[in-house]
Amino acid sequence: MARKILVTSGKGGVGKTSVCAHLGYALSSVGERVAVFDLDFGLNNLDVVMGVESKVVYDIKDVLDGKCRVKQTIIECTPRLALIPSRHTFDGQVTGQNIKLLAEGVSSRFDYLFYDCPAGVEGGFHRAACAADEAILVVTPTITSLRDGDKVLSLLKNYKLKNVYAIVNRVRGDLLLSGKTASVSEIESVLKIPVIGCIPDDDKVMLSNGFILENGRAKNAFRLTAKALRRGQGKLFDPTLYYRGAVGLIRRAFR
Repeated sequence: MARKILVTSGKGGVGKTSVCAHLGYALSSVGERVAVFDLDFGLNNLDVVMGVESKVVYDIKDVLDGKCRVKQTIIECTPRLALIPSRHTFDGQVTGQNIKLLAEGVSSRFDYLFYDCPAGVEGGFHRAACAADEAILVVTPTITSLRDGDKVLSLLKNYKLKNVYAIVNRVRGDLLLSGKTASVSEIESVLKIPVIGCIPDDDKVMLSNGFILENGRAKNAFRLTAKALRRGQGKLFDPTLYYRGAVGLIRRAFR
């Protein structure tokens, strides 16, 4: 049975969708079968992030309208990574039960199902949370992100999920070394959940063509995060290493 994981955030702009795509790819690279549901109706862009927008024929609305089966919406991004897309204009009401039924239709094919839901705590968040067994909260090491993330966690308690983890995204190692941004231990202390991923602020993520990263810091960080998700805990990527030593001092000076 597939692990059904909600990927959420308290506010927009923290890189939730990017984390969803890159983490899915990292898991698929070690043999796991992964499907990502785009549940951000209206602002959906997972198909663009994953480079398959031209392959979309059917989407979640078509399933709910009875035009196709959920299996027909599956788009293979790689042999072990798939997307179930949605669309920008969707006026119908979608419930948590709808999402549960959609997931049941494909869960036997996959080891992991990720639900990329809208940022915030409105209806889209709740319908995705209803269909999940676990959750990943994506935050950045800023006061506003952590504060909003804490609000999300208070609502997630109502769903009695098996596991709730955090991934800290866009971590600047230079600011971390100088004490100008929150550390992982401080974030765990605030959120009171385990952090399983520390993703550096890496230009290769922004400049990448889709979800397949070149070798680099972000790719290594997602590999470690995938390993930690599989085991429930694990080693975190250290974004400060890039800024240590003589060469690191030069890099810090030019940031």
